[in-house]
Amino acid sequence: MGKITVKELEALTAGDDGRGLREDGGIVGRVRAGRRGVTVLFRYEFKFGADKKDHSLGSWPKKSLADIRAERDRMRVSVADGIDPAAARKAGRIERQNAVEATLAEAERQRSQSLTVQDLFDEWIKNGVARRDGNKELRRQFEKDVLPVIGHIELRKLTDSDIHAMESRLIARGVVRTAIMTFDNFGQMLRWGDERQPWRRLLIDGNPVNLVDMNKLIPDDYEEERERRLSLDEIRQLAHILSRARAEYAAAPTGTRHTLQHPLKRETELALWICLSTLCRIGELLVAKQQHVNLQDGTWYIPRSNVKGQRQHRREYLVFLSDFAREKFTELLELSGDSEWLFPARNKAKGDTHVCKKSVSKQVGDRQTRFQNRSKPLTKRRNDDSLVLSDGINGNWTPHDLRRTGATMMQELGIPLDVIDRCQNHTVAGPKVRRHYLLYEYAAEKTAAWKKLGDRLAASLSETPNASVSGASTPHVTSIAERVGSQERKLQ
Repeated sequence: MGKITVKELEALTAGDDGRGLREDGGIVGRVRAGRRGVTVLFRYEFKFGADKKDHSLGSWPKKSLADIRAERDRMRVSVADGIDPAAARKAGRIERQNAVEATLAEAERQRSQSLTVQDLFDEWIKNGVARRDGNKELRRQFEKDVLPVIGHIELRKLTDSDIHAMESRLIARGVVRTAIMTFDNFGQMLRWGDERQPWRRLLIDGNPVNLVDMNKLIPDDYEEERERRLSLDEIRQLAHILSRARAEYAAAPTGTRHTLQHPLKRETELALWICLSTLCRIGELLVAKQQHVNLQDGTWYIPRSNVKGQRQHRREYLVFLSDFAREKFTELLELSGDSEWLFPARNKAKGDTHVCKKSVSKQVGDRQTRFQNRSKPLTKRRNDDSLVLSDGINGNWTPHDLRRTGATMMQELGIPLDVIDRCQNHTVAGPKVRRHYLLYEYAAEKTAAWKKLGDRLAASLSETPNASVSGASTPHVTSIAERVGSQERKLQ
């Protein structure tokens, strides 16, 4: 039995299919003829202990005869050392697989070690938090004030100094409330990460937000809770400002209205009076639907989904409309037309939906610019002080202050505090068992309370505001005659 030669292999034809070939050293071949031509499958036959075994060496011509013999020689060494070539090959595959997995694991370890604040935010906003607006406001807040400042920092390298610097920037801008909210939301995100891998091992030295004392950053004169409420004179002054601006604009001769500032939208005016007379939140009102207002019964139903607060604490409630509030709702329903919303958005691209819940607050704020921390006037927005009350000595006012104002007026009218709480849909304090079993709705008491408030407002608005208030706080408005004369002089 001699050596197999290359010429011998090249001379094989399809007629040799099934023929066996042998050479010294345990090499055995079997000829195969098929669509791809003639091939020879080689094996290495050997004894391993008392057993006779064989192992594949590959096929010719895909593998050269020299390589086949070299593979046989490596196996002979393995057998001589008492190692089964099949087991050795399997072990080799395992070792290579382990090496690959180790490399991947190390790459993943290095990647996880370099995860940034941005990476944590992306995971948290997707799987860790669910706000009522679909996290829209939360995303806006982080993308504006957090991620541009510290988003690039690796989480394991994040320090309290980084958070301190971020909050200091916000406070330096004068947006203290935003700084507090940002700090609270950022802390919520880090606490979520501190309970989960891989974020937890990156915070192994502790949560850096716990080392930041916001009380030392907040200015001493900052008031966490607003106490602003409008006096009766300010309420009368507000009504005077709104009606005068509307009347002057309506009375302006043709061709001169462009010289006047547009008055506040009538829908916005109505929203302010409804907030004051019902004690509702402005956000609850702006998302209300026409179907929830029943003028015949004199009620406004506010569903649980529209109520502000944590999900487990929100509850629906019914507002019993006073004559004052019913009158405002009647006009509002006429203005809202055939939309399902009381305050429909006029942007056709958005389809039939309600206005932004911040729209009224922005309109009121734009007309009190002396209290706004603006570096320059906002484009396509009002920038004046036409809604500043009492010449600003009491500070700015917001739509939410009207809710506080109405509640205070109820208190002044002698209405019990627990009834006022229910008119505001506040969760009544007391033992949990009492809240679950004492379910009287106080419908009669609330109806009487809202009626007293409405009557008081109607009576107050029929009175003329004090001259000291109406004159001092209302900015000078050029009369129509002065504007027309000015236009004529320009034409001349």
